[in-house]
Amino acid sequence: MSTTTDNTVVTLEPNTNQARGIADFAISFIRDGVGEPSSDVLERTTMFHTDSVLCALSAIAMGTNAPLVLRNEAMEYPCDSGATIFGCPTKVRAEKAILANSAAAREWDSNGTNFGYNAALGHVAGEFGHNDFYPVPIAAAQMEGLDGAAALRGMICLDEIRGRLAEVFSLKSYKIDHVVHGAIASAAVYGAMRGATPEQIESAIGMFIAHYIPWRAIRAGKQLSDSKGASAAISTEAAILCMNRSMNGFIGPADIFRNPEAIWRQFEPTDGDSPFRLVLSHSGDDFAVMGMHFKLGLYEHQSAGAL
Repeated sequence: MSTTTDNTVVTLEPNTNQARGIADFAISFIRDGVGEPSSDVLERTTMFHTDSVLCALSAIAMGTNAPLVLRNEAMEYPCDSGATIFGCPTKVRAEKAILANSAAAREWDSNGTNFGYNAALGHVAGEFGHNDFYPVPIAAAQMEGLDGAAALRGMICLDEIRGRLAEVFSLKSYKIDHVVHGAIASAAVYGAMRGATPEQIESAIGMFIAHYIPWRAIRAGKQLSDSKGASAAISTEAAILCMNRSMNGFIGPADIFRNPEAIWRQFEPTDGDSPFRLVLSHSGDDFAVMGMHFKLGLYEHQSAGAL
């Protein structure tokens, strides 16, 4: 079997180039307007974006350390064609704006959570993740002069790619940080919104996976470092740099999900295929974002029952 498309989903089979498939999906959904998410999907994504922005603004207002350090760092990279950080009209390099804004959204550990569980498809890898990545489509929209509807479509696409990856491959089982899924999705969405080709997006995804895999060392023990809260931000900064390099002509590894030396087949060996099948929604109600949870307070989901 190969890549297939029906009225609501695109299926990327294990024996296909799934990195290219993700690129094609992102371009088709974002740039070509293929697919029609329901009004419920649009509304729920808008709610999650609003929630993440309020989390970010609260962290900034309270002077938390990592967002402050990374905001100051971003201001050292002014760029007229770039993007903005929260509460400041000065444009900076896109990867730095995304770094600062994503870290602020994640600082309180209170924005949305997905659990990587899709019983209907039997995709129950159970990798969790968070919507730390909305600054990516916002930055791309600012750079390209796109409207809010385009940015929202980018958010839906980003949540879909990272959410479906979370359903089929458990990074935490191998001590790899879950933000890898979000970084892959960030490269695809940013590239699609910026006009990258499928080959360039595939190259960027391959480059990120080959060069920038984060281990869960940042989460070990009882320490609570800035690295834990900023993990998504730092990985996404790297993913955007990879996408920029690809768009400038740098060529990264191709077909990375079937690469025998990449993390996927190293941890889950196969005879040549990717270790998973990926199903991506483009229309209707069944989007990954619909399975994401709001946190009603400053707690981890593991402690919600006790509360």
